[in-house]
Amino acid sequence: MENFEKDEAYFRARKRLKDLKGFYSHLTVYIVINAALLLMYHWSDLRSGQLTFEWWRFSTLFFWGIGLAAHALGVFGKHWFLNSQWEARKLKQFMEEEERKRSQFYK
Repeated sequence: MENFEKDEAYFRARKRLKDLKGFYSHLTVYIVINAALLLMYHWSDLRSGQLTFEWWRFSTLFFWGIGLAAHALGVFGKHWFLNSQWEARKLKQFMEEEERKRSQFYK
């Protein structure tokens, strides 16, 4: 039974690692492609002699960014920002602040 649990934990860890690598690859491609597109647009503006702001130039950045955010949500989970460790840190911080206020009040 213990061996089965170790194997299962190993495969879950491998899947998590694969998902994480996939997200970081996606992020790298997103940054490289969008940086290249934005540089290309800027370079063409410099060659034409006029700087223009056109919304479609940022459409790839925006819509692909939504897809990247969805990928991050799938990999890190919906509570990756406000997770239990964050809650524990904030709770400790608030308790320390209350203790400081209480100790200053009774001085």
